[in-house]
Amino acid sequence: LSGGWGYGRIVGTVGLSFNNFSLRNFLKLKAWKPIPAGDGQKVGIRFQTYGKGYFSYNFSFTEPWLGGRKPLALSLSYFHSKYTNGYSSSDASYAYFKIDGVSVGLGSQLHWPDDYFTLYHSLTYNRYNTYNYTSLFSFGGGNGTYNSLSYGIALSRNSVDAPIYARNGSEFTISLDVTPPYSLFRGNVDYSSMDASEKYKWVEYYKIKFRGAWYINLVDKFVLTPRIRFGFLGNYNSKLGDTPFERFYLGGDGLSGYNNMDGRELIGMRGYTNNSLTPGYPNSEGGTVYTRYTMELRYPISLNPSATIYAATFLEAGNDWLKWNEFNPFNVYRSAGVGIRVFLPMFGLLGLDWGYGLDAVPNVTGANGGQFHFSINSSID
Repeated sequence: LSGGWGYGRIVGTVGLSFNNFSLRNFLKLKAWKPIPAGDGQKVGIRFQTYGKGYFSYNFSFTEPWLGGRKPLALSLSYFHSKYTNGYSSSDASYAYFKIDGVSVGLGSQLHWPDDYFTLYHSLTYNRYNTYNYTSLFSFGGGNGTYNSLSYGIALSRNSVDAPIYARNGSEFTISLDVTPPYSLFRGNVDYSSMDASEKYKWVEYYKIKFRGAWYINLVDKFVLTPRIRFGFLGNYNSKLGDTPFERFYLGGDGLSGYNNMDGRELIGMRGYTNNSLTPGYPNSEGGTVYTRYTMELRYPISLNPSATIYAATFLEAGNDWLKWNEFNPFNVYRSAGVGIRVFLPMFGLLGLDWGYGLDAVPNVTGANGGQFHFSINSSID
């Protein structure tokens, strides 16, 4: 069970996760005690809503040992979301925005350059369907169907000595997501006069992301952890421009629950309100390039596996830009603060932070200053 605050609403979530599922025993009645178990497969079900105007559900399945001989992970997932303006479906003013998405992934451990590397491939299809819905997209939205088919590849390395309170090691991931360059096959087209439903019927982009973290045991149990995140969304055709989908939204706790609405990515940054560092906030179309730097000093209060607790103090800096030519990695908003993390096996990793935004955000009143942030399972990190 979890709750988040976003867009002036409380978003509630309920979910179930089974981490030792057995699909081969699914039809055996005697195996349901309470579920078929023993094969290490993971099954997740989640439902989310803020009331009449929005609901979302998703299902995921992971087989970590495909073939049974070596660690080759197959993952499958499906999600459905629907947003409405709250009117009855029989009302002439009724509007909705629906999303259906399915993805399949395959991950494998590499043995070169060392055994800490993994490689992950994914294929994802999202279908966006709008009816009289114009308040979400920068291009209007209106009535139309938009399709996104993308291939992703991610190279990761993880050498940390413990998953919850790491004292040594590092972890990083660099990834690339691409769609087919549909516009290159359209020829010489005037996109300025094209209807949005035709212009973005097949979404196209490429996206590059990097995130890294290092864990340095300074003295006793004190751990210094520098972290960095970066993302860039590009286009194949300058006449078509950057896609309005898959944008970056920076600021706050990253928990508003709207990250699947148009493929947007919510990146938390403490000391500032949700999404307030996104260009054009609050009527933002999202950024195409962002960066965030974190320096955190941690100290454990309890290292008990059933209740791991640690406190931290941090310095953070980051920014989000609309265009690549505006990007300046040194032109950032800064914050500082303290926080605490509590890991409970029943609930996962819960966090509470107080951050103080040191820099005012132009034209956004109350974006910085003292802010409390609640996080679940490293949503801020």
